Amino acid sequence: MPALPIHRFCGRDGASLAYRELGEGRTVVLIHGFLSTATVQWILPGHAAAVAAQGRRVVMPDLRGHGDSARPHDAAAYPSDVVTDDAFALIEQLGLTDYDLGGYSLGGRTTVRMLVRGATPGRAIVAGMGLNGVARTARRERGDAFRRVVANFGTIEPGSPGWEAQAFMQRIGADPVALGHILGQSLDTPPEALARITTPTLVAMGADDDPADAEALATALPHSRCEIVPGDHVTAASAPQLGAAITAFLTTTAPPRR
Repeated sequence: MPALPIHRFCGRDGASLAYRELGEGRTVVLIHGFLSTATVQWILPGHAAAVAAQGRRVVMPDLRGHGDSARPHDAAAYPSDVVTDDAFALIEQLGLTDYDLGGYSLGGRTTVRMLVRGATPGRAIVAGMGLNGVARTARRERGDAFRRVVANFGTIEPGSPGWEAQAFMQRIGADPVALGHILGQSLDTPPEALARITTPTLVAMGADDDPADAEALATALPHSRCEIVPGDHVTAASAPQLGAAITAFLTTTAPPRR
């Protein structure tokens, strides 16, 4: 597939942020995870094409600090929940009122934050993220590991913990300063807030990631179901079974109208 053109939208603070889109029809906004990009998360594995082939328009932003979006080094550009603010800005600037929404890892957490803050998609996908990941963000081991990588970027020796993440960041031209700031903007979402979400939601996670935590999140969300796909946190993101699960959830039957 040829590279998709970059489109621009403005964050609430005026930051120039990027998105790509594929297909035509009802819009689904898909948000990538930490360290990734729209291209790496959704386009290269074929997930976006699978959804678009079912008559959908797939909109995929690059998060602030990632990909082709602005990567400011000033900590003030990363207030609490800023990636959620940016996602709301995208929805508003595209004029979306009847749409679906989802994400992987940080993108899944951002989807949850949007739901508790009043977003009204027809359906939602929270992939690569469980209850601990949304309710106790500051105490996640994965977050600590990422902090060590960005703090020691460029000095991690092959075979050492974090070396694969460092190599991936170097391969895609990631900015460790911007990514370090992103790690500090996440907010916890307590279970009582999850219980108020009425959007039908697919929770998906790799079998070698933390499926029990995904099941716990699905239990906390009143209108959800959980699907376990092959892979760990990294490999499940590109597993064809994940794309198939998302596509089936979005397209098997018409989403409820609000």
